[in-house]
Amino acid sequence: MAKFSFFNREKKESLDKGLEKTKESVFKKLSRAVIGKTRVDEEVLDNLEEVLVTSDVGVETTLRIIKRIEKRVSVDKYLNTSELNIILKEEIASLLQENNQETPSDFSAPLNNKPHVVMVVGVNGVGKTTTIGKLAYHFKKAGKKVMLGAGDTFRAAAIDQLDVWAKRADIPVVKQQMGADPASVAFDTLSSAKSAGSDIVIIDTAGRLHNKAHLMNELSKIKRVMDKVVPGAPHEVLLVLDGSTGQNAFEQAKQFTAATQVSALAITKLDGTAKGGVVIGISDQFKVPVKYIGVGEKIEDLQIFDRHTFVDSLFSEE
Repeated sequence: MAKFSFFNREKKESLDKGLEKTKESVFKKLSRAVIGKTRVDEEVLDNLEEVLVTSDVGVETTLRIIKRIEKRVSVDKYLNTSELNIILKEEIASLLQENNQETPSDFSAPLNNKPHVVMVVGVNGVGKTTTIGKLAYHFKKAGKKVMLGAGDTFRAAAIDQLDVWAKRADIPVVKQQMGADPASVAFDTLSSAKSAGSDIVIIDTAGRLHNKAHLMNELSKIKRVMDKVVPGAPHEVLLVLDGSTGQNAFEQAKQFTAATQVSALAITKLDGTAKGGVVIGISDQFKVPVKYIGVGEKIEDLQIFDRHTFVDSLFSEE
């Protein structure tokens, strides 16, 4: 039990450090929003709206949060500004619960399929291949038998990078030459995974935001081929987004959710930005659960997303 507690404490410290820039920015803005005020009134709510929008939570999600707080104010009649953080934490956690299925508590959680197939999508530069490498490491560390598929055949660098991660974690990777058909790579990967008795297969895909019809056709073809080898595959389509790009991440989410059925999100690079509010907004707007967040460069800094811990870390005054 002590070991488990220590692990959670380490994870929380990593999260707190990773969200430091966002937290500092939010608290400066919140302090200005309530300066000279003793209760939550219309002016405070207007200021709070500005704080959330400028923290990349997004306009629609911000308005939903403000509406919830307005309701609390009307019921309670009088709310101190000192209670604002508590209210914010409660309402945002509640919002995330409505929009998200429960995520597993750790990487050792049982998988529903064998092999469980994850197709990873996202544009170049968001940390897609790095996220795949870190996921593979964590799943292997948790006792899972992992296999990777280098399906981003558009860039030689993507194949090489995935190969480096695979060697680092001592995990098999199926690859072909640059320019090969990604669906062919997917077929070979799943066939090998079945033969090897793999628990989880993670397949990279090309990170180009080319026209939507082309993207949709390419991803649809990969999915059809997967389904022939492992019925029901892919069981998960994971979209990787760069949290530091703020509103641009919203646009990428819009493009990919229109092109394919995204079932989960991984939001990376939160440690290098003050735009951590994007996690709340994207989850709410697209009704897709945030499953993983990247809060640092170390391999351990990819975490399974926990809404309560995230919100507590973001709005805690400690």
